[in-house]
Amino acid sequence: YTTLFRSLSRLSEDIILWCSAEFGFVTLSDAHTTGSSLMPQKKNPDVAELTRGKSGRLVGNLVALLTLLKGLPMTYNRDMQEDKEPLFDSLDTLKAALEVFAEMIAGMEVNAARTLAATSDPMLLATDLADYLVKRGVPFRQAHDVIGKLVAHSIAERAPFAEIPLAKYQEFSPAFAADLFDCLNLGTALAARQAVGAPSPQNVAAQIARWKEALS
Repeated sequence: YTTLFRSLSRLSEDIILWCSAEFGFVTLSDAHTTGSSLMPQKKNPDVAELTRGKSGRLVGNLVALLTLLKGLPMTYNRDMQEDKEPLFDSLDTLKAALEVFAEMIAGMEVNAARTLAATSDPMLLATDLADYLVKRGVPFRQAHDVIGKLVAHSIAERAPFAEIPLAKYQEFSPAFAADLFDCLNLGTALAARQAVGAPSPQNVAAQIARWKEALS
């Protein structure tokens, strides 16, 4: 129970950040938020905040159970009557949290334009350039060093990766060729992430389908 609730707490923290004015990645429904007592324009992400807070309750219950058992012999003792309250409280709290959390997620709207804009920093694809060099036979340690120098050049010259000419790339490493610019497309970079758990659209869609079937 505690491990699952810990994951809910971490997801809650992400959602709290994402729905802030500074991020604006998601909008929660009015049913799962409340207004601020001071600021009329503010929506408080109540469900996410309460879920994050209640994770401490389950951690406390777990510690209580571990402490209860630490001094007992390997047989039943009446001390173990004390395990019921934290156990049942954890179960009830988790069940309620999962139900309301599912409702919150179902009513959440994603601001696709805002999330896409957050990926505009070309430095996000620096690792993809390093991977490109590795695929062309450059050892990763060397590729990492090359891209580090390239990043420093990009910052110093205020030149995004896509605006640096091929000839300049080849000054950093002769392994660069014209197809390096394919790495500088976010869609291409995501599609290339095919390992288990990687964020390619294909992998994400497969995981969503898998868990929808498992939970239906």
